[in-house]
Amino acid sequence: MPLVFELQEFIEKSLKEIAPSVHTDKVVLEPTKDVSHGDLASNAAMVCAKMAGISPRELAQKLIDKITTHEAIVSAEIAGPGFINIKLKPNALQNELQQILNHQSAYGTHTLGAGKTAQVEYVSTNPTGPMHIGHGRNAVLGDTVANLLEKVGYKVTREYYVNDAGGQTIALARSAYVRYKEALDESISDNDFDQDMYKGDYLIPVGAALVQKYGDSLLNKPEAEWFETVRLFAIDAMMDLIRADLKSLGITMEYASESALTREGWVAKALKVLEQKNDVYTGVLEKPKGHQVDDWEERPQILFKATAYGDDVDRALQKSDGSWTYFAGDVGYHYYKISRNYDVLVNILGFDHVGYVKRLMSAVKALKSDQTYTIKTCQMVNFSDNGEPVRMSKRAGTFVTIEQLVERVGKDAVRFMMISRHQDMVIDFDFKKVVEQSKDNPLFYIQYAHARIHSVLRHAMQIFGKSLTADSLECLNDEAELGLIKGLIQWPRVVVSAAHHLEPHRVANYLYDLASLFHSLWNKGKDNTQLRFIDEKSPTQTAARLALLRSTACILAEGLELLGITPVEEMR
Repeated sequence: MPLVFELQEFIEKSLKEIAPSVHTDKVVLEPTKDVSHGDLASNAAMVCAKMAGISPRELAQKLIDKITTHEAIVSAEIAGPGFINIKLKPNALQNELQQILNHQSAYGTHTLGAGKTAQVEYVSTNPTGPMHIGHGRNAVLGDTVANLLEKVGYKVTREYYVNDAGGQTIALARSAYVRYKEALDESISDNDFDQDMYKGDYLIPVGAALVQKYGDSLLNKPEAEWFETVRLFAIDAMMDLIRADLKSLGITMEYASESALTREGWVAKALKVLEQKNDVYTGVLEKPKGHQVDDWEERPQILFKATAYGDDVDRALQKSDGSWTYFAGDVGYHYYKISRNYDVLVNILGFDHVGYVKRLMSAVKALKSDQTYTIKTCQMVNFSDNGEPVRMSKRAGTFVTIEQLVERVGKDAVRFMMISRHQDMVIDFDFKKVVEQSKDNPLFYIQYAHARIHSVLRHAMQIFGKSLTADSLECLNDEAELGLIKGLIQWPRVVVSAAHHLEPHRVANYLYDLASLFHSLWNKGKDNTQLRFIDEKSPTQTAARLALLRSTACILAEGLELLGITPVEEMR
């Protein structure tokens, strides 16, 4: 068991011995913000004092008396109103480094999700064109969340919900038909496109493909005769583009079709469940005040009692003409998810879907009250090119595709930037800055650390003619060396925390901090020859330091791969 988990368990066990009734689910053990205060800090006494019936400082002292008996802890002291700062023994750090060497990429593997299943739905953009750069954050965030869940043991299904039954596909079909006429040398103009249609050049090949398959057999026919043929053809073509865009980001997914699920009766099945619980009724929604609300009509409709499950208003499921609402399709899809018995469901939504959170949460709670279900919304990304804003419109056809973005800056730069900050924070993405080779570019800084290490390892191989094996790690006792080990042993905690909270930016931040610790050690060795990684006169010292470097490279590589990024061994 990794040392950080062992100490966490030891603190919780000690708490239970002092006060058996306390709950330890909020107890945290993490690095101190100031290294002069110690190596680790715990809030155990602060969060458990009230349950224990004693003051935080009194509980902290009782805890210190117990936890300082652990062989890895040299001392502990109370800080402020009751926090506990802990200092570790150097040999405990050296022993843990050996565990990293022994386990390599498996170091810190956690069983949080062992034997459990998870479904992560993300992207789910309307199939009306290729993915533009505005869709990138949702795609990368969802895919990295799925990676995190897999890392801690979940069996994960990545799924894209294809909205192929909505009004946007009607506009798509009519737009594709205009391009079909154009491919047959029919004269077209902007007047052939109304404000809801798509003018983008990406539909020109679709028009040509329609001609190749159908010739002029669809020309000058009533819309009713060509519409469904063109609609399905165009959707398939758009999904091919979307799959290619996702592939350029290193993403592969499964796909669920709204129209197919509706044909299979999943909306009707969900409605039946809600009816059995008396969660639907026929009524008239109040006219929205101040803004437009989807599916409102001033006539009796079948409504879902969403307010009984935390929503602001009840939601329409079926219109007075018998057709399903857009929301009903979502309810049917989520019932389809629930029917597959996943332990965990996760939705990644864009910032423009924040208003959908309560209604989706209420629907899932009504359909299955004990279903673990989490929705994460990601804020927008401001794109610029050398400081100049990049503006986009899919309907007008003026946008930068994901494929073009990847060609410009590379998959790895896109993926790192899209998860570099908490999903609730806006990201500023400048095409030029994300490929700069400087410390201000976090990905470069991390990759540079990884490449530097491999450069040292190659150099050592040239000097000694073999890979040195460390017989002892006790000589790693400089403050900077121990500091790097302290950073390495936090990796298991970071992975579990990021997976538990579904927050990949924690991994990105950790990798940057770890790279910074390595670069600091490198720079210290430039000034102090006694700290250089390779000493031809001391193979034992060199072997220990190379072991530290190999461990650092292993964790850096594992972290990058978890983010879907390829670690590099040479900077080009």
